[in-house]
Amino acid sequence: MLFNSVQFVFFFIVVSILYYMLRHRGRVWLLLLASCYFYMAFKPVYILILGVTILVDYFAAFLIDKAEGRKRKWYLALSLIANIGFLAAFKYFNFINQNIGFLLGLVGVDNPIPNYPLELPIGLSFHTFQAMSYTIEVYRKNHKPEKDFIIYSLYVMFYPQLVAGPIERPQNVLHQFHTYFKYNFENIKQGLIRIAWGMFKKVVIADRLALMVDYAYAAPAEQSGGTLLVATLFYSFQIYCDFSGYSDIAIGAARVMGFKLMENFDVPYISKSISEFWRRWHISLSTWFKDYLYIPLGGSRVGEVRHYLNYFIVFMVSGLWHGAAWTFVIWGSLHGIYLILAMIRKKYFNMELPSGYWTDRLQILLTFVLVTLSWVFFRARGLSDAVIVLKKIFNPASYQGFETPLNTTELWFSVVLIAVLMLKEVYLKHIDTSKTPAFYWKFGALMLACYFLGVFTSNQFIYFQF
Repeated sequence: MLFNSVQFVFFFIVVSILYYMLRHRGRVWLLLLASCYFYMAFKPVYILILGVTILVDYFAAFLIDKAEGRKRKWYLALSLIANIGFLAAFKYFNFINQNIGFLLGLVGVDNPIPNYPLELPIGLSFHTFQAMSYTIEVYRKNHKPEKDFIIYSLYVMFYPQLVAGPIERPQNVLHQFHTYFKYNFENIKQGLIRIAWGMFKKVVIADRLALMVDYAYAAPAEQSGGTLLVATLFYSFQIYCDFSGYSDIAIGAARVMGFKLMENFDVPYISKSISEFWRRWHISLSTWFKDYLYIPLGGSRVGEVRHYLNYFIVFMVSGLWHGAAWTFVIWGSLHGIYLILAMIRKKYFNMELPSGYWTDRLQILLTFVLVTLSWVFFRARGLSDAVIVLKKIFNPASYQGFETPLNTTELWFSVVLIAVLMLKEVYLKHIDTSKTPAFYWKFGALMLACYFLGVFTSNQFIYFQF
């Protein structure tokens, strides 16, 4: 069920009303059943995968908690294998098999194993990582096993963040499902404003920019450098509005019912470095990799070369998490290289710019350019297309002609929308609009803008594919 659909609007209204009509236990059952329905609206049979992993992790947590010594590791491994096994089978089997086939072909051997037409369950990477964080935290003795099977199931299935995050830790969310939240109009106002702003970012900005991006990236060899440059710049803001818009709707929908989910974005395009960018972009994933991969690898507590290698491994794996293709691996690896070069520059060349108005903006611009260039690999359909896009962007001779599916007014309106986005999120971020008079006019204005200015093409959220 897409957040940007009429079906979801009715679903959200009905579930929210029923939620406040029920006692605590009834609410838990309502949310679990509603979350199952929400997920099954995509493809019903895949709920069986969640069911299996929920059962495995629920019982594995108790075994981990009671065991001593090496047995704890074995029970944790059982849980992780179950979760990663489904992810590997559906998301990475064909990718691995194709690469094995390529290597065998180099020595004249045919790969006897065929690819299987497996459709990736929506949001599999997200709820796999959330489920894994639960058993890892139990193993680390940071959280006790959840005794209530229904509440644990809701932790994994909670519909607002089920398919695209934020990826929550048990410490932040599980105790909230044990809490009875009284009706609070302040929570409802804050939640609805957040939903409206997220919807605006998705249907008015992201889906409008997608018209230009999809056109240019469908056949980059036929486009001019100018067309591809504008499309690439637009994509930076499309993916941000698309993904942060989803997070806004998820956080807002949960807030309406009293729940508090973690923030997932913090204006990433005003970052002055790549490391700051990753403290602001997809925060729930970047902290997940930090706590469960980077630190276990040794983090910064190892030698210099190993420290750099740890960073590179984390970002390469992060790229692979996003998609089973070499374009994603390169995208992640580029960010790892950016960070390593920044550390080398700081340690050996001491090339830090003095802090000031213009130097800060120069660093923001440089960081944005580096991030935008890496997005080319994220968006391109393959390596060859990514190379074509970059070659044309950096070739002055290719800037002859400019093709766009948008007319001049629509093109400039898209630029204005980006300016409005940055104005709101940079300068108006902390203005309180939840007070009753401001709430009504802002919520109404955002909803009217979505209705009259939105692009309704049934575009699913970009991160649903992960």
